Amino acid sequence: MKCIIIDDEPLARTMVKEYLQYHPSIEIVQECNDGFEGIKAIQQFQPDLIFLDIQMPKINGFEMLELVDALPQVIFTTAFEEYAVKAFETHAVDYLLKPFSKERFDKAIQKLQQQKQNTEHTKQLIENTLQQNLQSNRVVVKDGTKIKIIPVNQIQFIEAADDYVKVVTAEGNFLKKKTMSFFETTLAAHQFVRIHRSYIINTQLITRIDAYEKENHLAILTSGAKLPVSKAGYSKLRELLGI
Repeated sequence: MKCIIIDDEPLARTMVKEYLQYHPSIEIVQECNDGFEGIKAIQQFQPDLIFLDIQMPKINGFEMLELVDALPQVIFTTAFEEYAVKAFETHAVDYLLKPFSKERFDKAIQKLQQQKQNTEHTKQLIENTLQQNLQSNRVVVKDGTKIKIIPVNQIQFIEAADDYVKVVTAEGNFLKKKTMSFFETTLAAHQFVRIHRSYIINTQLITRIDAYEKENHLAILTSGAKLPVSKAGYSKLRELLGI
């Protein structure tokens, strides 16, 4: 079993390496200091298992996993018990609360080996955690081989695009494999409104709302973009904007 250790604390990585000496069936193929390195290593080595810290510089562990196409098995390592208690046990994903003993580490490995490979719990955990306002102030996307962090205030609108959404900013458009419903429930309701089944708009960038064909309208943004507003979307805008 190939594994990667992703943690910004050298001491924590050393501890995992030391405990893994007692599990010869697991081979360490790479160590990473942050989530950016972690994504590259996962793409390169295709590990079966990763040991992943949550609170890291640049992007956190959840944001990193969100950008991974094929999820490996994950054992989370964290110094923050609030994450463990509220999230991990609910989704049957194992975690190691720092500082952890060799005995607790061994139990995590034993649990991993007894379970069938199933990453659905991890996917659900990522989705739920990100929706619980952990990162509601920014969106992390892949831009080719690069990773881009977009502050939500820079988002002009979000457009449905098949299995993806298109996040539109002044710098360009970025695809993200999420649903419109995810962003509708995650982004701040006082700033972002779903005006149409295919559009969520940053209300702070609206310059005017024009009537358009029967009961429909068009929202005009500061960028010049014109977005359709459904009847239900117009009601939401009127309530929010007080018009």
